[in-house]
Amino acid sequence: MSYLRQTRGNRALFSVSTLLLKTLLAGYGFCNTGLKAKPVADLVGRLTLEEKIGFLVSKATVSRLGIPDYNWWSEALHGVSDVGGGSNFTGPVPGATSFPQVILTAASFNISLFQAIGKVVSTEARAMYNVGAAGLTFWSPNVNIFRDPRWGRGQETPGEDPTLTSKYAVAYVKGLQGTDGGDPNSLKVAACCKHYTPMMLITGKRPSLHFQLTGKKKENVCILRIFVIGHTKTFLPSLCWIRYIVSDCDSVEVMYASQHYTKTPEEAMAKSMLAGLDLNCDHFTGQHAMGAVKAGFFNGDPKKQPYGNLGPQDVCTADNQELAREAARQGIVLLKNSNGSLPFSPSVIKTLAVIGPNANVTDTMIGNYHGVPCKYTTPLQGLVETVSATYQLGCPNVACTEADIDSATSLAASADAVVLVMGTDLSIEREDHDRVDLLLPGKQQQLVTEVAKVAKGPVVLVIMSGGGLDITFAKNDQKIASIMWVGFPGQAGGLAIADIIFGRYNPSGNLPMTWYPQSYVENLPMSNMNMRSDNSTGYPGRTYRFYSGETVQEPSLPNFKVPISGPIGPYCGKVVEVQLRVKNAGNREGSHTVFLFMTPPAVHRSPVKHLLAFEKVRLGKKEKTVVRFTVDVCKDLSVVDETGKRKIALGEHVLHVGNLKYSLNIAHILKTIAQSSVFPAQDDDTTKEEDFTFTMAVQPDGEAVLEAKDLASHVDGIVLKD
Repeated sequence: MSYLRQTRGNRALFSVSTLLLKTLLAGYGFCNTGLKAKPVADLVGRLTLEEKIGFLVSKATVSRLGIPDYNWWSEALHGVSDVGGGSNFTGPVPGATSFPQVILTAASFNISLFQAIGKVVSTEARAMYNVGAAGLTFWSPNVNIFRDPRWGRGQETPGEDPTLTSKYAVAYVKGLQGTDGGDPNSLKVAACCKHYTPMMLITGKRPSLHFQLTGKKKENVCILRIFVIGHTKTFLPSLCWIRYIVSDCDSVEVMYASQHYTKTPEEAMAKSMLAGLDLNCDHFTGQHAMGAVKAGFFNGDPKKQPYGNLGPQDVCTADNQELAREAARQGIVLLKNSNGSLPFSPSVIKTLAVIGPNANVTDTMIGNYHGVPCKYTTPLQGLVETVSATYQLGCPNVACTEADIDSATSLAASADAVVLVMGTDLSIEREDHDRVDLLLPGKQQQLVTEVAKVAKGPVVLVIMSGGGLDITFAKNDQKIASIMWVGFPGQAGGLAIADIIFGRYNPSGNLPMTWYPQSYVENLPMSNMNMRSDNSTGYPGRTYRFYSGETVQEPSLPNFKVPISGPIGPYCGKVVEVQLRVKNAGNREGSHTVFLFMTPPAVHRSPVKHLLAFEKVRLGKKEKTVVRFTVDVCKDLSVVDETGKRKIALGEHVLHVGNLKYSLNIAHILKTIAQSSVFPAQDDDTTKEEDFTFTMAVQPDGEAVLEAKDLASHVDGIVLKD
């Protein structure tokens, strides 16, 4: 479902006449835009039944009325993609900027970065559209929740947290559509959030999985999708902001052929349309053939249209490519850095051994739903720009069924330092292909361990993957000084990795998804996507909000006896303001994300905790700033009960940032807060600012990294903590 068709009196995004050749068809009523809604009725009256049916699919044309074909399906998750057929790189634009895969960008927790990337992607998309190489409707972003660590499409998402996911979606859509500071009457491109209703389906199991979509489930994972198009009452009344509804390509067919929801295919189509379906991409959609005859000709000179002056010169610009590098740098997560091993000094590290199946890859860096990048810089290429490096593949590919351990160890023993670039690629995790476990594939672990044993200098393990891996062995290996997770870092990934290893950039990324141990998935079927844990069955729950596994290092939280919950009405409009003084206690300038979590009273099987807000700050060494959050009592402190009703538990709600915790009592809030107040101390009405110091992750002088009080160590669900 998307943001396209504005109903209930809102402005239509694309008038039908935008797709017509006005100069040839001026006599038709549907070419007169001054008639507002009448052109639509005029056009519909001229269409035959067969032509109307044709408009229900992704690409259709009515040549007798001068309506060219248009492929609605284009993708732009992290750059303009040629998946779907709506965009192509065979003409005047041979490539576009490829940003990091979404899961890594989300790790930056930088809302302004999310929007900046969306802005560049839409600029390049509109430039391509103007020369007939792209459409205007992009089925991006993917806003599903990353529930299971084996899911092949988790890389496309902002992770497992609903707050981060929602903020990412808003920012990226604003960037794509140009609605923040742009012309309010003309969208740059049209974004389509996928998959709005339940979606967490696995390889080979799509038709057989069943979900109970209740209010409670929607609270657990607020943005979902499943093949339930026929359930009109479930969705449409609550989705008044819908512009148009589009199903996945095979969804209507699946309703009939696989789920047996209807007796005939005709019934499946009818029920889908009656439920509000506007568009279904079929299997025959391809590149639209009339790119030269586009919307711009409707009102004369295309260059006088909004964004009409964009062209190939606006794609792959130096600024756009630098943003791809910056996005990768901001997202990279430093998981371990013993004794201040990083950054390396080029004056000390004269020879570098670069080993691993992902050390010199290209396509792996851009993940799935990619296009053709402007250029690639592999990890090896990025590193050799700074120091002399010798490369050894180690494994022929990431499957690593065979490993040349002798050659790798010989190289490691002679170098001043070693960088191992391991992980996965799309052969291991992608759409329609989930992982079977959480281990490094094949003999990768053996290769890493043997290389670390003989290395005479520091060893850096770089993990390139779309999801989390159980690398506990590396965490506990004292010879492996540093571990970095780089996701699928995009076209400039090699430059970003080198920037961090050699200290040109101070890493500040935080994991947006839980890294579970292998034992978590050994007895956990992917057919059960319940979020909440169940002690009676031993079900551990999913994501940091509900996971009850013993191996995840969670902060200890007080238990409170609470009364029953009440309706949320009396508390709406009440807010609590939280303010903290944040100090960079380290000796390097850098960025840091301040997270505000809340733990509700233990009723209604509520989350262990969940993220309310976050803010990324950049500070010089020893510099301070004040970070402020506003907590909406109605929105942020309510939970969904067993019947799907949202309520506020009348007990202690614990707000915490790192090791700082405060308790809020709802009854106390009603007494002390009118419409807005400063966050009260534990049991009185006085305001209080707390110092919260952190040390930047990379310290050249050997200071401790990821201190107990450091926000960077407070990544919920992460197994790896230094």
